[in-house]
Amino acid sequence: SHQVAIHAAAPCPVAVKEEMIDWWGPIIHEYYAGTEYNGITMINSAEWLEHKGSVGRPLFGTLHILDDDGEELPIGEVGGVYFGGETATTFEYHNDEEKTKSAMTEQGYSSLGDVGYLDEDGFLYLTDRKAFMIISGGVNIYPQEAENILTMHEKVLDVAVFGVPNDDLGEEVKAVVQLINPDQASPEVERELLSYCQEQLAKVKCPRSIDFRDELPRHPTGKLYKRLLRDEYWGDSESRIV
Repeated sequence: SHQVAIHAAAPCPVAVKEEMIDWWGPIIHEYYAGTEYNGITMINSAEWLEHKGSVGRPLFGTLHILDDDGEELPIGEVGGVYFGGETATTFEYHNDEEKTKSAMTEQGYSSLGDVGYLDEDGFLYLTDRKAFMIISGGVNIYPQEAENILTMHEKVLDVAVFGVPNDDLGEEVKAVVQLINPDQASPEVERELLSYCQEQLAKVKCPRSIDFRDELPRHPTGKLYKRLLRDEYWGDSESRIV
């Protein structure tokens, strides 16, 4: 009797979605949007299987991938994700003129603060939130890559990856992990998870260390409150991320 399932709000690792479509059949739809409602993308199961990892093409609004100077980037290059065009809507944040201004460009495009790229068919792929990007020794690192890998480990229930202070590199990659069995938390399991990540991802993009928690802070919609975890590690340090 199950005819359709729709998901959004948080990244879904490719391997997880592959297994869900295999299990439930091609009834899964995904969308990307925000309460700002400046644009929306949608993708069904058949399209996703041809464009694995994508969050779809616009239902309204035109997608633009821009660099930090507001210049349009070529297909396949990672940059800020913006909606524009005649069908896009505008918005403003309540009593926050600066935040509203930071989300807009001179061309009238607006962003929800995500980073990603387009493929040749116009499908959008998100790499992470712009605010969560880690700059370690001059290298841009998107935590979602390591999160997608670690969450597939058989001992891991939930994971958050973010940057923490490093005197030499500026930031280093840290993971906070919720194990399926919290009693297994140990230096041995930490080494096991680090090795698991490094087998599938460049070492510079993997966590240097892992801390264990009994539970990670998530909203009922699935959004991870990564800022709460990250702020604990930055303390009084001057974070480059706001």
